[in-house]
Amino acid sequence: MNRLWVRLTLAFLLVALLVAGFAAAAIAWTAGRQFRSYLGQPGVFARGGPLDLLEAHYQTYGTWDGVADSLQAMRPRPRRPPNAFARQRPPLLLADGQGAIVYDEAGIRSRFGRTLTDLEMANAQPIIVDGALVGYLLAGSPDFDPLGPLERRFLADLQRSVVFMALAAAALGLVVGLFVSRTLSQPLSAVARVAHAFAGRDWSQRIHLKDTAHVAEVSEVAQALNHMADSLQQAEIQRRNLMADVAHELRTPLTVIQGSLRALLDGVHPLEMKEIALLYDETRLLSRLVEDVRELALAEARQLPLAMQDVDAGAALRAAGARFSAVADAQGVTLVVAAPPEPLLVRADPDRIAQVLHNLLSNAFRHTPAGGRVALSAEAQGSYVRLSVRDTGEGIAPEDLPHVFDRFYRSDKSRARSSGGSGLGLAIARSLIETMGGQIGAESQPGQGSEFWFTLPRA
Repeated sequence: MNRLWVRLTLAFLLVALLVAGFAAAAIAWTAGRQFRSYLGQPGVFARGGPLDLLEAHYQTYGTWDGVADSLQAMRPRPRRPPNAFARQRPPLLLADGQGAIVYDEAGIRSRFGRTLTDLEMANAQPIIVDGALVGYLLAGSPDFDPLGPLERRFLADLQRSVVFMALAAAALGLVVGLFVSRTLSQPLSAVARVAHAFAGRDWSQRIHLKDTAHVAEVSEVAQALNHMADSLQQAEIQRRNLMADVAHELRTPLTVIQGSLRALLDGVHPLEMKEIALLYDETRLLSRLVEDVRELALAEARQLPLAMQDVDAGAALRAAGARFSAVADAQGVTLVVAAPPEPLLVRADPDRIAQVLHNLLSNAFRHTPAGGRVALSAEAQGSYVRLSVRDTGEGIAPEDLPHVFDRFYRSDKSRARSSGGSGLGLAIARSLIETMGGQIGAESQPGQGSEFWFTLPRA
């Protein structure tokens, strides 16, 4: 009973029964009332009977005197068995051409001599002889039931037909309700089945949209659930990869430290400052990796504290160029800063901008040979400011370009962390820029250098 399709089917059946029952009762009552009213009208019960007799009486005598004897002679004798097909008529009330009552069959002489009301004259059957209005005929008793056996049989047949049609309508409502309820519940069952699979960490399950296309709302839920499944599956893959990458990256310096310490304990290497400096460098690498992982986790969780304020993008570029001028001179690389002289304000954290520029410039100088060129630029683009770092290095292969902002991704698989960084700099930069409301991207052609850019909202 708790199934949706059962509840919907019962709801449709209940509505169909209520509507059909009400309609059947209303039709039966209205039909009986209207039929009795029809039979009680003077134009119906007087046609071919009393009306012809009254017209003949007036035409013969020219007056309504003696009309009671003529009408009494027309009534059936009590000893005769009633004819099932003989139409019953109500007591008659007869008035002359001026509306004065001359005969009251129901009350004998109770209304004799009185005048018909306007409503009675409007509903009466006029009596016309030789083109002249000579009288009015109507039922003398409003409580008279004009139904005979034949009429009652007709009404009984009509009521049975109405009841049958009501039951047929209820059955049709049940069939339609069952169809509609199953149509609505089947896509929900598919959604529930896939949701249970997700709860069991089976991220490969998806809802077939063709199974839910006939219900727009359920189709939207199915699409949203499929998108959520894609995101969860991707997040699960990234989580596993991150755990594997972190374990691998931590294992390398730990292995070096353990090996060096074992060699010192075994006397393979003498305890000299050079060996201690090597161990210290490995601990620094390990500490930097741990700090990068922590900072990336905070940035992706949008929990990294930011001091948002108005920052001059041009000044930030010039400051970053000044910090790397010595590196450029040492590597023989030309460093160019193309920043507008007027303030170009953005809404961001100045320290995080400096951190992003430091990561991008470090990568640019790492991949730019002597004699190359690294350029910094900033320009306004609508409601954003675009900052870019362009180099003339070896470039990035097309198959590697979509992954440059992934964690621990390296296009050169043989590059050591001591020369290639922790592999988290670009991932951290992307999280920082997106947290500050901007976007970041990269463009490159092998052998023609690379350009890393990011946008920030204008102040």
